Amino acid sequence: MGFMPKENIRIGIIGAGANTRAMHIPGFRSIPGVELVLVCNRSETSSRKVAAEFGIQRMAGHWREVVESPEVDAVMIGTWPYLHAEATVAALAAGKHVLTEARMARNLAEAEGMLDASRCHPELVAQVVPAPMSLQVDSTVMAILDAGELGDLWEVAATQTGSQWVDAAKPLTWRQDLELSGYNVLTMGIYHEMVQRWLRVEPEWVMADAEIFTRSRPGPVGGGMVEVGIPDSISILGRMAGGARLVYHFSGVEAGLPRHEIRLNGSKGGIRFDVGAGDLYQNDGSREWKVVVPEAARRGWQVEADFIHSIRTGAPVRLTSFEDGVKYMRFTEAVYHARRDGKKKLLHPA
Repeated sequence: MGFMPKENIRIGIIGAGANTRAMHIPGFRSIPGVELVLVCNRSETSSRKVAAEFGIQRMAGHWREVVESPEVDAVMIGTWPYLHAEATVAALAAGKHVLTEARMARNLAEAEGMLDASRCHPELVAQVVPAPMSLQVDSTVMAILDAGELGDLWEVAATQTGSQWVDAAKPLTWRQDLELSGYNVLTMGIYHEMVQRWLRVEPEWVMADAEIFTRSRPGPVGGGMVEVGIPDSISILGRMAGGARLVYHFSGVEAGLPRHEIRLNGSKGGIRFDVGAGDLYQNDGSREWKVVVPEAARRGWQVEADFIHSIRTGAPVRLTSFEDGVKYMRFTEAVYHARRDGKKKLLHPA
C-alpha cells in the first residue's frame, strides 16, 4: 500500500502517565483535525479520570481495545517500557500509526522486533519520543562539529547524578524493576541518544561496572520487600567509531548538588552542554564562552506535531526513528552484557 494522506486523525492512548498528560495530550489537542477518542490507563478509575480531565470520548478496559478499535487511526503508547514492543507490533498489524514513549523497549530483541514490524508496514508512521533535553541545541552542536571547530574528537563524556536512591527505605519504582524497565539504567539511554544524535555514529565496544547498593526495597502496599533489579550506579567506558573515548557515569546515590552534563573534547577545543540548565558552552583550549543559539535553530518540543505531520504528508521520521531507537538499544544491550559478564562487548560482533 502506498502513502495515503489523511486530514482528520483519531488518536487512541495506551498509558496516560505524567508525561503523557503533561506533554502528549496537550500537544495533540493543540493540532487542528486531531481528535483524542479513546484512552486506556492502568485502571478503570484512572482511565475515567484522564478521560474526564481532557475530554476524551471513551475509555477502554484493556489496551488491545485501543489497538483494535476501528475508530482509532494512530496509537500513542505512554506506558513503561515493558509494553512498548507488544503494543507497537499489535498496533502496526492492526493498521495503526504508532508513537511510543522512550525508552524504545526493554532490550534489543524487543526493539528489533518493533523495527521489523514497522518495515512490514512502510505506509504507517512509527516514531519513538526523542530525548528532549538537547532539542534546543542539537543543530548548533552538529554545526560546530561539521565545521571542524573541535578538530579531531578525542573524548565523549556524559555525567548525570542525583540522590533519589540514597534512602534505602524508599519503595521500589518501575525504573528499578527489571521486568518493567528491562536493561535501561537511570538516564543512560537518554544521554546516549543525545550523543548519538550529535555524532551520528555508534560505539564500537563498551565495558561497564555497576552496583545495586540497596538490594531490596518495599514493594506495593502490603506486598513486602522486593528485589531491586537495576543498578543504583553505573560507569561505562568505550570507544566510538572513529576512535573517540567514551566515558559515562550515571548515579542515583550521589548526595549533594546533582551533575548533568555532556562534554565533547577535541584537539582544537571542546563543547560542554549543561543539561540541567539547557546551556551550551564552547572552548578553544584556553577559554570558554557561552554559545548563543539562534532562535531559528532552537527546535524545542514538537513531538506530536512531527508525528501528525508524518502521517499527513508521508515525511520520514527524524526524531526519533525506529532505526535510531534500535541503535541506542544496541548500546543498552551491550552495556548490560558487559556489566553482567565483566567483559568488553562489541556492538557489532564480526
